[in-house]
Amino acid sequence: MDTDILFQDALALLQRLIAIPSLSKEEDKTADEIAVFLEQRGVKIHRKGNNVWAYNLHFDAKKPTILLNSHHDTVKPNQGYTRDPFLPEIIDGKLFGLGSNDAGGALVSLIATFLYFYPQENLKYNILIAATAEEEISGKEGLERIVPDLGKLEFAIVGEPTEMHLAVAEKGLLVLDCVAKGKSGHAARNEGENAIYKALKDIAWFRDYKFTKVSPTLGPIKTTVTIINAGSQHNVVPDECKFTVDVRVTDAYTNEEVLKIIRQFVDCEVIPRSTRLKPSSIPIDHPIVQAGIALGRKTYGSPTTSDQALLNIPSLKCGPGDSARSHTADEFIYVDEIEKGIKLYVKMISEII
Repeated sequence: MDTDILFQDALALLQRLIAIPSLSKEEDKTADEIAVFLEQRGVKIHRKGNNVWAYNLHFDAKKPTILLNSHHDTVKPNQGYTRDPFLPEIIDGKLFGLGSNDAGGALVSLIATFLYFYPQENLKYNILIAATAEEEISGKEGLERIVPDLGKLEFAIVGEPTEMHLAVAEKGLLVLDCVAKGKSGHAARNEGENAIYKALKDIAWFRDYKFTKVSPTLGPIKTTVTIINAGSQHNVVPDECKFTVDVRVTDAYTNEEVLKIIRQFVDCEVIPRSTRLKPSSIPIDHPIVQAGIALGRKTYGSPTTSDQALLNIPSLKCGPGDSARSHTADEFIYVDEIEKGIKLYVKMISEII
C-alpha cells in the first residue's frame, strides 16, 4: 500500500480525533472513531471498554506477534491555551490541537503502519495494533485490561513522542506513602517523642542513599521526597509525620527489589501506592533496535513513564513528535513528522519481517 495515501488518511483521522474530547476515562467517542476507521478498511476489530485492537489479515497463531500500541486519551487542556484545544488547524506546517503530539501523531502513524502490513502474506511476524485508553492516568481500564486478551506477544513498539528516536529503556515509578510514629506531649515540658525528628532521619536517607546498581541507559535510581505533613498546633509534639516519596526505578532493579532495600534502611512505615508501573527495556542488539540504528536513529533511556510499564515483554518507545510539547498550551505536531514517522516505522519493521 502507498505510504502517501496512508499518511493522508492518518492525518485526516488525527484531525477528527482532536475534534473529539477524549479525557482519560471519557474516550468512548474516539474509540468509536478509530473502530469505524479500521472497519471501513475491511479490518475486523476487537473492543473492550474504550480499547480497540486488531490483527493482520493473515494472522497465524504459530508465528510470534509484534504489538503496536499507543493511546487516544488526553490530559485536560493546559490553562495557558490561547486556541480552541479541540480545533484541529494546520498553520505553517503545524497541526494544532489537544493530543496532537501526545500521542495522536504516534497513534495514527502506527495505525497507518499496521494497515501497510495488514494484507501482506508470508510475514515472519503477526502485526497487532492496539489503541488504548487511560494512559495519561496509568488507569487499569486501558492497556492493562486487554493484555490478557491479546495472546502471546514477542515485543512491542509503544508510540510516544520521541522524535522517532529509540527509547530503549524507561524508568518505572513507585510512589511511597511513609509514616513516622512518635508520641504526643506538651512542647513546653519536653514531653513525648517528636515524629518529625524521626522522619527527618529517614528523609535524609532518601536524599543521600545511592543504590549500588546503575543502569547503563537510565543512570541511577532517583528518590525525591515531595510532600510532608505533621502536627496539629504549635504547642503539641506531633505523634505522627507523613511524607511521600517519588521513586524513579531503573531497569537495574525490579520495583519489589527497590521496596525491599528501602524497608531495610528506614524506620518509618513504607506503603507503596502501587508496584505495577515497572521499569522496561529492550536489548540494544534486538533486531528492531538495530533496524532503527541503521536508519540513523539514536538510542536513549527515557525518564518518563508510559504504558510500557504495564508490559512484561521487551518494548521500544518510539514515535513522531517531541515530548517537550506534551501537556503544553497550544500543543501541536508538525505534519511532516507524521509523514516521516510512518515511513520510518515501515522501514524499521520491513527490516525484520
